[in-house]
Amino acid sequence: MTKTITQEKINAYALASGDGNPLHTDPAFAAKTQFEGTIAHGMLLLAYVSEMLTSAFGEDWLRGGRLKVRFRAVARPGDTLTSAGKVTSVEGGKTVCAIECRNESGEVLVSGEAVVSRS
Repeated sequence: MTKTITQEKINAYALASGDGNPLHTDPAFAAKTQFEGTIAHGMLLLAYVSEMLTSAFGEDWLRGGRLKVRFRAVARPGDTLTSAGKVTSVEGGKTVCAIECRNESGEVLVSGEAVVSRS
């Protein structure tokens, strides 16, 4: 699943989540930080990963999916992100997947594991 990050999407997520940290929403403030510009919320990236898992597993993911991830790099406005997963095992009604979210340069932003229990 591929999504492009825009400042508008970041601002909408900030409003919906209540996380108005200027690192995400204020380009002038964020330009003075180590990131040299605004960055997307980590949870926005996880929302895209979850959307990919919902597409693959439907209600099973929504009812009982679990994620264990590590944030490795930031996403910026203009980045095109691809969320992907690969099934690593199926056992005892549980499907385990290696998941990741990469930018257009191939840099891994989020990696980890998803576990889906089949109903």
